Amino acid sequence: MEAQQDPTRLQTDERASSLASFLPRGLLGGTLMGLANLVPGISGGTMLLAAGVYPAFIDAIAEVTRLRLKRRPLFVLATIGGAAVLAIGLLAGPTRDLVVEQRPLMYSFFIGLTLGGLPLVWRLARPATPGVFVGAAVAFALMVVMAVEAGGGGSGGTSTPLLILSGLAGASAMILPGISGGYLLLLLGQYETILTAIDNLKEGLIGEAGFDVARVMMSLEVVIPVGIGVVLGIVFVSNGLRWLLGSFEKPTLGALLGLLLGAVIGLYPFQEAVPPEFGFTDHGRIVPESELANVPREDWPLEGYSPTTREVGTAGAALAGGLLLTLAVARVGREEG
Repeated sequence: MEAQQDPTRLQTDERASSLASFLPRGLLGGTLMGLANLVPGISGGTMLLAAGVYPAFIDAIAEVTRLRLKRRPLFVLATIGGAAVLAIGLLAGPTRDLVVEQRPLMYSFFIGLTLGGLPLVWRLARPATPGVFVGAAVAFALMVVMAVEAGGGGSGGTSTPLLILSGLAGASAMILPGISGGYLLLLLGQYETILTAIDNLKEGLIGEAGFDVARVMMSLEVVIPVGIGVVLGIVFVSNGLRWLLGSFEKPTLGALLGLLLGAVIGLYPFQEAVPPEFGFTDHGRIVPESELANVPREDWPLEGYSPTTREVGTAGAALAGGLLLTLAVARVGREEG
């Protein structure tokens, strides 16, 4: 007589197999989400969609924020969140340096990444209704206004409420396909400030000079408020998105399309940092004329310029590279999902 298999053990084996199969895509999606939060123009939510783990991520957040602490949602969040945090910690400094030193090239690449996310959200919105187009138009107009007000993403004043708001912006990018946290940080004038703080925190903890208490404490003045904003944003934005998609699905998806397309407006690539002049404001104060020479280059104001033919061609190649990269990730996600 054959031994009867334990159904409880079978279910446990199936769950373990499901988690094991999720691990590679979860790590890929988390890494891409972390990079997306460093890159103006690309959405962390879009990258999770592309990697095929977005539904699992949203469901896991909803479960955990309602204190339903089951094994699978905790595993999903630990996998995606751990990979994202590691990517942000290791790459914040190099990403900031590339943006500062190669702004036209990087902004063009960001535009390509952004446009590559449009088909992902459009597939969710089909079949299109008037609500989709109304939502897209309103969100696009909002992004245009924000881009004009930001004037190209220069440095802004820094305060605890503004840093918390910046954390909320970053959390929105993790949850909402089409919204770029890095881009919103540019609009808020906090992009280089936050990336510099993250890089300083890493160097203060594990830098060549050893543990540096002063550097760590200075970094935490920025990192802690941003972290609070991220936690609040994840809780409220995730549950808010579920409600909006359930109650107003088409206008909400249309708004995501408009936000994604509108993000391109503020990423005009042919800008350069210029030395600050008298009256320049940095981190909420007017810099004395005697201190202008000491302002870090990443805090210099930006001005547009007329590009050469070669620069236009290079920017076009960078844009195409970003576009193809996002489309390739989306294709992999569809094939594995």
